Amino acid sequence: MIFSRLFLATVLSVGLPAVSEAADIISAYTKLNLEACQWRQPTGEEQEGIDGGKADCPGYAGIPVYVAEGDLRMFVSFGADAENEPAAHQTLPNFNTINDTLEWRLLNGRPFATILRWFPDEGSGGKKGNILIVTRIAPGATCQVARIDAQANANANVLARQAADELANDFDCSQEPVIIGRPGNFN
Repeated sequence: MIFSRLFLATVLSVGLPAVSEAADIISAYTKLNLEACQWRQPTGEEQEGIDGGKADCPGYAGIPVYVAEGDLRMFVSFGADAENEPAAHQTLPNFNTINDTLEWRLLNGRPFATILRWFPDEGSGGKKGNILIVTRIAPGATCQVARIDAQANANANVLARQAADELANDFDCSQEPVIIGRPGNFN
């Protein structure tokens, strides 16, 4: 497993031809304005472990974005059944927040992945990390695909786009997200 992650990180960092050279892959950007989302307060059994509630937010081309906060950690998923997708249960181990800009990767105009910047706490002193998370968008298989430490990798945005373009379509959601580039701090 470690070998495959190191191999993949090496392959992505040396810049082998990406799928984007063969297909029409572009980026589109939307804002994730949490104040404009429709927040639902959890009730009954749901309430355990969910502090901030759940929200339905608008995304690119009408694709719903699901955001939840529980135990000071964010959860983000996409699609018509976003709350029941694997991504709705994935987060970083440390307390964290998310950025307000979503990058959508589009293949021939159809979104297949997103890139979102997360800010995990790095212990006492209020220092924050900076992690890009690539999430696959596929009904029944929307999940985190890759994580890139933006503080440890000067080319983090490039690595995130390459990971989206090369891994998202075939990623097995039963696997852990792949760490791309220099690992940095993924506490």
